Amino acid sequence: MSNAAEGAGAPQLKGKYFGMFVCFVLGNGCLFSWNSMLTIEDYYVYLFPKNHPTRVLTLAYQPFALGVTVLLTYHEARINTRLRNLTGYTLFFLGSLAIIILDVATKGRGGVGAFVGVCVISAAFGIADAHVQGGMVGDLSLMCPEFIQSYLAGLAASGAITSALRLVTKAAFESSRDGFRKGAMLFFSISCFFELLCVLLYTFVFPTLPIVKYYRAKAATEGSKTVAGDLAAAGIPTEHDEQAEEDPKRYERLSTKQLLLQNMDYALDIFLIYVLTLSIFPGFLSEDTGSHSLGAWYALVLIAMYNVWDLIGRYGPEQNALGNVLVVFLLIGLFTGVVLDWLWLIGKGW
Repeated sequence: MSNAAEGAGAPQLKGKYFGMFVCFVLGNGCLFSWNSMLTIEDYYVYLFPKNHPTRVLTLAYQPFALGVTVLLTYHEARINTRLRNLTGYTLFFLGSLAIIILDVATKGRGGVGAFVGVCVISAAFGIADAHVQGGMVGDLSLMCPEFIQSYLAGLAASGAITSALRLVTKAAFESSRDGFRKGAMLFFSISCFFELLCVLLYTFVFPTLPIVKYYRAKAATEGSKTVAGDLAAAGIPTEHDEQAEEDPKRYERLSTKQLLLQNMDYALDIFLIYVLTLSIFPGFLSEDTGSHSLGAWYALVLIAMYNVWDLIGRYGPEQNALGNVLVVFLLIGLFTGVVLDWLWLIGKGW
């Protein structure tokens, strides 16, 4: 094929640092909406005091995230990665906008209907996460290690950033009339704008970077079928189909099962980490704490501490290119942890 993939390595370096920044922002966007919903739990506890929102919203999120991720992983070799990621980011944006519309429509009064609506939006965030997280990790794993590292750092940073924003908005409106609701809506307005920014970056900016064009063209020559939409968006033709007919053995790929068996230790690590984490956080710790001096600030400070240390712990992990398989086990761990979270209620009136 006649493109940069056959040329010298110089094009590979153009746009690298800006690409790392874009990957960091896109990593933030993958969890920004969900972290916003999690961080704003003090507002939902106020609106729905009898519905255990810290537990129910997570349960609404995880089954959809896990189920859709498993489905996409099974068919990942035939899925258009660009369409998958755009679907996810767009769904994040629409979900964030829907939260604002729902609150305005109900005038912040809560109720069963509003709670069901919030649960539906939480499930939509789970579907969006299933599209974006696995798709982006798999896509960036075909590129330079700095891109996947920046993306994963953005995933961790999203929690710390949302916690900081929530603390600021809560403090800014704490003494004003209806300040609780105003702070929450300002917070979600910021989240909505940020998700729109991610949609625009991934649609119009990221695929045009020379280094991204280089790696996607290279992936196509190595047999990847999922980058066709990305190459078309960047205006790069591919001759992979003709080459595959001439030498089919050259483009043989490992199956999902083979990838899993080769990296079972990583998968089990992720699974066990999130089983332990989500069996006690945030539901149990934020709801069953007794009396303390922080009052209404306790849940926010608790989540902020978790997110900050999550960022520190994730910033320099070992790099790998497992993509969808690891994300599946991450979400299995999340789902199992959330289910085990309810066991803490035994003996407490349930």
